[in-house]
Formats: sequence, C-alpha cells, structure tokens
Amino acid sequence: MGTTTAAPRSEARERLLATASELFYREGIRAVGVERILAEVPTTRATFYRHFPSKEDLVLAYLRGVDTLTRDAVGTAREAGSSPAEALRAIGAALADDLTSPGFRGCAFLKAATEFPDPEDPVHRIVVEHRAWYLATITEVFAEAFGDSAERPDPREAAQHFLMMRDGAMSGAHLDGVDDAAAVFRRGVDGLLAVVHQGAARIYDTSGSR
Repeated sequence: MGTTTAAPRSEARERLLATASELFYREGIRAVGVERILAEVPTTRATFYRHFPSKEDLVLAYLRGVDTLTRDAVGTAREAGSSPAEALRAIGAALADDLTSPGFRGCAFLKAATEFPDPEDPVHRIVVEHRAWYLATITEVFAEAFGDSAERPDPREAAQHFLMMRDGAMSGAHLDGVDDAAAVFRRGVDGLLAVVHQGAARIYDTSGSR
C-alpha cells in the first residue's frame, strides 16, 4: 500500500500527475508504467520518487484528482438549479455533455475498478468511496425534490436508478454513439423526475410491481 504522507506541491509534481492522469485514462492504469511516464515528462527518476514513492501513490493521486473534479462539477450543477429537480437535470446535463467531449473514454472509476477488482486493494477502495459519496449526494437531491409527501418514492432507490443509468451511459457511449447515449440519459433523468409530479411511488416499489 502506498504512503499516506502528502507529497509537497511543485511544478514537477503537477507535470508528472497531469501526464500520468492523461495516460492512465487513455491507455489504462496497468498498461502505463513509470518508465513510460518518465519518457513523457522531462524529469528524473529521483524527482518522480520524491513526489510519488510508488506507482500506487501516483494512481491514488490521479483518482483523487478525478474525484475532486467530479465533486466540483456536481456542486456547480447543483447550485445552478433553480429547484432540486432542476439541480438533478443540471447534474444530468453536465454528465451528458461529458459524453460528447473530445477524448471521452468512459468513467475513470469504472475503468479503475475493472483493473483492480480486489475489494481490499487501495485503488478499488477509493473507487468504492467515490461511488458512495456520489450515491449519497444524488439521494440527498432526490429527497429534496420529492419533498415530504407520504407517497413519495424512496430517494435512495431513485438515486440508485440514476447511478445505474449514468454507468450505462458512460460505459456504452463509445459503442452506441455518444449523441444517442446522451439523449437517452437525459430522457431517463426526465423520466425519474416525472415521478415527482405524478406521485407514482409504485414505480420504485421494491417488490418490482408497477
């Protein structure tokens, strides 16, 4: 397991992290070794290991960076919404826009989990932590959107549905076409929010009945 001591910030560290992050996302974490990163960044091996004592430390820093960007994006979208329902639409719209951005290659966390399936691996654990935060955040917004009605759907189940649609869109966009995947995801979010207006709690009946 990598060290938990925070490395000092420096221009060299940021260059190494930025280059590694791009390579990890584009080519895969296991496919990119330290030698490859050093070939891309004009720095020494000693500098690399001063900032990242192991490759694992670098991988964790990469995923923490993605986590920070995601939290910021969700927070910005949430603040932009004029209501909780509009906040959910804004979060969904931002994600749909990501699908069509140049260089999009899926969810960094899903890709990392595929490469590191061991639940005890620090890389896998940071993926689980990120997803727990995401689910809790979306659950909170759905709870705000549904209000206090006794017949409201379960906000967590709605959030799980949202997360499943997100995973599908991010995983299948490059196969099914990014424009189609983005459009389908947007419609899915609208469908979830329609429950707010229809009061159709039965849609999320855990018995599976409709």
